[in-house]
Amino acid sequence: MQTRYLYLLRYILPVTDVIMLNAIYFLAYHATIYFGKYVPYELIQHYVVVCNLIWMFNALLFGLYSEYGSRKLERIYRGTFRSVLSHFFLFSIYLLFEKDVEFSRTFLVIFYVLLAIFFALNRFIGTALQYTLINRFNATKKVAVMGLNDTGYRLAEYLKKQYNVSFYGFIGSNDNGFNYNTGLLSDVAVDDMKLAAANGVKDLYVSVPPERMSKIHTLVAEADKQCLRLKFIPDIAGSLSTPYTISYMGGEFPVITLRYEPLEKMGNRFKKRLFDIVFSGLVILFIMSWLYPIIAILIKLQSPGPVLFKQLRSGRNDEPFWCLKFRSMKMNKDSDKKQATKDDDRITAIGKFLRKSSLDELPQFFNVFFGSMSVVGPRPHMLSHTEEYKAIISQFMVRHFMKPGITGWAQVNGFRGETKEDGAMEKRVRHDIWYLENWTGMLDVKIIFMTVINVMKGEDNAY
Repeated sequence: MQTRYLYLLRYILPVTDVIMLNAIYFLAYHATIYFGKYVPYELIQHYVVVCNLIWMFNALLFGLYSEYGSRKLERIYRGTFRSVLSHFFLFSIYLLFEKDVEFSRTFLVIFYVLLAIFFALNRFIGTALQYTLINRFNATKKVAVMGLNDTGYRLAEYLKKQYNVSFYGFIGSNDNGFNYNTGLLSDVAVDDMKLAAANGVKDLYVSVPPERMSKIHTLVAEADKQCLRLKFIPDIAGSLSTPYTISYMGGEFPVITLRYEPLEKMGNRFKKRLFDIVFSGLVILFIMSWLYPIIAILIKLQSPGPVLFKQLRSGRNDEPFWCLKFRSMKMNKDSDKKQATKDDDRITAIGKFLRKSSLDELPQFFNVFFGSMSVVGPRPHMLSHTEEYKAIISQFMVRHFMKPGITGWAQVNGFRGETKEDGAMEKRVRHDIWYLENWTGMLDVKIIFMTVINVMKGEDNAY
């Protein structure tokens, strides 16, 4: 249960360690000369490479930067102490048996004293930063538990001890907050789930007897509606009619997940975000830098009003954000509730061209660059449409488990624009969920290429 902040700290640690190791090495070299001791130039010219190689060897040997080694603070401190001590012995022995260079014991003393001090200071700052992120900026994932049974209570105690998790509490007032005989949720459980989602709960862990897993359909439907991810904690691994994956939390609790989400893995999320930053940055720098003022002038000449159209839309985890577009309509009062239709009299001449060529979406690369959108993902809807569709379409809110995109799997398969036909939105949702469960980096590249091809050919639904 990582957060992006703690995930980045794991990769910041080796970089800062190597920088600090080399800085202290050079500082010790010049400090030794300052104290009047002889230090050969070869020590700083050639043997700094050996010093770095020995440090990398020790870090690998003691698992200092491994996922397991960096998971707990005590392991980081223990691994650091062992790495520094081993480095002292190995590097000293190497210099002792190297006959081509004379070295000063003063250099070694200064180097390792400074190394110990600064590494301790570095770890202290890292610890302080981590606690600041967790406590002040709330860089934790908020979770809740459903199931007032032994497993549920044990699970709650485990979650309370995790420093990167904020335990919200229990949901439901009876044995499991859910009647497995009738397959119905209690009113208390429904209200608790709504309140939990409103208070930022992302994951709901349900402690459920395996023999009762077949009665969870209404629970799954309500969780999808409230944008809550369900994680089932059975006493033993059971079976489900729906495809699922099983993982283990804390080496003790088996967790059944109903759908596979590649972007739940922090490494995949990091890769996608890096791609978004680079791709959107290039578009802003090399395309929008000259195209933006041209389109802005044309919009102003067509009709009075702002160049950009801003609208609140539903983002990841159903959090609203300001979605940017080039204004393609005359100023009107229905823009926040009425979809654009074919031959819509609100659309200006330049607006028709922008919509047909999809150039009206270009400002959304600013949304991507600043993190509220992704280049590829489900298209965001107006808040009023989200409320409308989630009440009538099963699993509609599942598409909000990920960031909305400028283009998406549904759009390149023809499901874009107005959704007046029966079943059009259901098909769009099915495509969005398929993308959610089958994401790869190459799939994003494929969708981008398909989008470019569709724009060049022209799309019937682009109006």
